[in-house]
Amino acid sequence: MRKIDPIKQQERRTQILAAAADCFAEQGFHSTSTAQICARAGMSPGNLFHYYGSKAEIIEALIAADTESARELMRQACAAPDARQALTDWVAAQLALHQDPGYVRLGMEILAEAVRNPRVHALVMENEAARKAGLVALLQTVWERRAPPQPAAEMADTLLLLLDGVYSRSVVDPAFGAAAGSRLLEQALLRCLPGAAAGEPA
Repeated sequence: MRKIDPIKQQERRTQILAAAADCFAEQGFHSTSTAQICARAGMSPGNLFHYYGSKAEIIEALIAADTESARELMRQACAAPDARQALTDWVAAQLALHQDPGYVRLGMEILAEAVRNPRVHALVMENEAARKAGLVALLQTVWERRAPPQPAAEMADTLLLLLDGVYSRSVVDPAFGAAAGSRLLEQALLRCLPGAAAGEPA
């Protein structure tokens, strides 16, 4: 019996997901065929179906991978020696992602599928819950030695609402550029940081 190499298997899964993400972003979820995903991934249909039984399984795996990645990023941020800088860096990285055309198009395809598919909807909800929980934990770390001006959950909601707004504006208003989104987020972020928010030394 041939020995299974878990590292090789994970590499194959990552390869398939990257190819599928590109295809879904370029052509849409329902317009993409498994043959196109196979061609982009450089593998046969039989090989692809060994890892994922359908396009639905692939999109579910994409969401699950993003959720785990978001959790890991927040774990690292909360453990960083400078939580304030970690929060600032996280917001900047999220802003850059939300203005990446491929990321935005893929996200819109996933949201559209979530409306039709209860399993995808549940995974999207889990993804959003993980994102908010991680941000709340990071904000609590930032404020752990001081009294915050408002609950961490409310500060998280403000930042997430603005990020989601940048995300949607980039779809419907091409003139809404990075500078405008960055200014709005910077103002909100300052109110979420000790010192700037409370008039204390940074």
